[in-house]
Amino acid sequence: MRRREWMQHCSAYALTAALGTALAGPVAAQGQTAAAKAGAARRILVLGDSLSAEYGLARGTGWVALLEQRLQTQKLPAEVINASISGDTTSGGRSRLPPLLTQHRPTHLVIELGGNDALRGLPLAMTRDNLRAMVQAGKQAGAKVLLVGMQIPPNMGARYAQDFENGFRVVAEEQSVPLAPFLLAGVADRKDAADWFQGDRIHPLAKAHPVMLENVWKSLRPML
Repeated sequence: MRRREWMQHCSAYALTAALGTALAGPVAAQGQTAAAKAGAARRILVLGDSLSAEYGLARGTGWVALLEQRLQTQKLPAEVINASISGDTTSGGRSRLPPLLTQHRPTHLVIELGGNDALRGLPLAMTRDNLRAMVQAGKQAGAKVLLVGMQIPPNMGARYAQDFENGFRVVAEEQSVPLAPFLLAGVADRKDAADWFQGDRIHPLAKAHPVMLENVWKSLRPML
């Protein structure tokens, strides 16, 4: 199933169903994962939504957990802190970020937020402003920032979907930070994409998360 077909495949009914779960209210965050090594030189803070919080998955099978395993395998001493919450928006992430930066003092910040903004039909200018503020906060705290992009089905209108996708690139270029263009590349645009998603047709199955990790890793590895 090509990307356009996948977007059409995600019906308004599927989006409504997802909103009833992922957006019903913040589901418990995974919190801090185990440190790869005590006193690690690198501390990676992941600020995301359900796609990073292992929504509907067995604990330890999401891309953030796989990232920690990758770092250990490649003997890159780093602590990974997963501060992702299912249902979170860029507004929620923006309000949560300052205390997280103070508490964890990350060397790297990965921002994976925005999908729930689009599902709610929130103003794109607000989403961009929140992303911009989070990037700036991370940089001011001394962290290297990676922005993770997202795409959405055209249920909110093709123009809205296109402008939403472009918003990540605009903020990344404006703030001079790397961008992982599309977290679900290689998953949502597969011919058999329907077989890679949970019943809500929005949240990927565990087998998709290694692909999602690769999408992030391509941009994150040079930063380490």
